Amino acid sequence: MADFYQNGTVTTLHNLAQRDPNDLAAELLTFSKTRPLGLILPSLFSELEGKALPDIINKLKDVEYLSEIVIGLDRADLGQYKHALSFFGKLPQHHRVLWNDGPRLQAIDAKLQALNLAPKELGKGRNVWYCMGYILASGKAESVALHDCDILTYERDLLDRLLYPVANPMFNYEFSKGYYARVVLAEKLTAECLAC
Repeated sequence: MADFYQNGTVTTLHNLAQRDPNDLAAELLTFSKTRPLGLILPSLFSELEGKALPDIINKLKDVEYLSEIVIGLDRADLGQYKHALSFFGKLPQHHRVLWNDGPRLQAIDAKLQALNLAPKELGKGRNVWYCMGYILASGKAESVALHDCDILTYERDLLDRLLYPVANPMFNYEFSKGYYARVVLAEKLTAECLAC
């Protein structure tokens, strides 16, 4: 049996990793003219001070095909929110920072909670839920990607490969899930085990 085996409704696309990233990005730019593309970044404020997110933002600055980036910001006070606006202000794409702990979103959440329409638990799921609602309401993106903000091995083509199956008008995919390695250094693992 070949390594490309399809069973039911789930398809595995192995060869996207073998394509030239410049070709993927060029095709996505073409697709984005008729099918606008967006990105959701659910983030904790602490990730702005880490190693991964600054690198991710520097790489996203060069992505021409994104029409909108929505950042969900959790665990931030007013000063941290203002810092986040400056931090994400480096992005040339249209972008919005949803301050999940801020008074405006808290008021919306309270109204939706009263109607049993809002997520009941805090966390990434709630963050993404509000970001999805915003991006759907804005109408600036037809296909939307979502990825974490703590990916230390982030390369620009991760986003290209994540969006390509749902952005390509010749494909009939409605959902795409990516994979990236989460490598834990031996020293860090040892330190964590000793702290237990």
